[in-house]
Amino acid sequence: MRVDLDISALLRLMPMALLLDAAGGIRAAGPTVARLSGAARSLDEAFCVELPHAGADVPALVASGRVRLRAPDGTVLRGLAVAEGAGGALVNLSFGLGLVDAVHRYALTEADFAPTELTVELLYLVEAKTVVTEELRRLNARLDGARIRAEAEAQSDALTGIGNRRALMAALERAVAEGRRFGLIHVDLDHFKAVNDRFGHAAGDHVLAEAARVLSAETREGDTVARIGGDEFVLLLPSVADVARLQAVAARLTARLGEPLLYEGHECRVAASLGLVLSADHRGATAEALLAAADAALYAAKRAGRGRAVLAQGDADGPAGS
Repeated sequence: MRVDLDISALLRLMPMALLLDAAGGIRAAGPTVARLSGAARSLDEAFCVELPHAGADVPALVASGRVRLRAPDGTVLRGLAVAEGAGGALVNLSFGLGLVDAVHRYALTEADFAPTELTVELLYLVEAKTVVTEELRRLNARLDGARIRAEAEAQSDALTGIGNRRALMAALERAVAEGRRFGLIHVDLDHFKAVNDRFGHAAGDHVLAEAARVLSAETREGDTVARIGGDEFVLLLPSVADVARLQAVAARLTARLGEPLLYEGHECRVAASLGLVLSADHRGATAEALLAAADAALYAAKRAGRGRAVLAQGDADGPAGS
């Protein structure tokens, strides 16, 4: 059976088709492939023929049937060539696996493809996948953000915003496992209960927040400051690994925490007792053992009259005051 179609009807059905004469001249081009061929008047001028072989002429295209062309911008087209007219050929093309890139490169839409072509369905699938992938990316970002916030909250003291006991133990265990030299200071606020009893818990909370601010101000990046309960704080100082520097930090803390604080016109006075530990003096000690040594030194400071610092007894040294 023979079907007669004029060129315009044929190219509506096949927007990716080229109609060639016997010499390889372009007699007509579908609207989509014309975006690639532009004003070229022959197949060789518009494309580089790669299949059936470089520079193949029309008879070779028809004899092979299979065609692969490369546009100047690198876009690859694959298709089928059949004989047409007196030695000419009808070549119907597609973008193949390069479809998605071609759609973006040439701003193609559904109207640029034959209505019956599965390419349109593929484009819908690609678009749907892109939307789903982006939504999953946003969801994962939200989940990661929520996880990070939850982890930060789990290691933060709600009142002061500094670390809590969990954060301290994580940092201390890590420092011990890495074999690092560091200083440890256990701080307890003297006369804190008197502030609470006299001015109320809001005043006590204010004192705790100010104490946390002072402790944070006296530390460096990489140090850990934590409130481990009530009016007790601990500082982990990887940058302080000798007695003189540790006692100098303790002296500054004792002085600053002894300064009066104003709360709603009331003068709140506390002091600080400090227990000091140098990791180098406690070789092989666990994180819990080091914290216990700092706690013992703290209470030695309290027994010695409060408002002072005591260095924990090490492997060979006894306690010393500062």
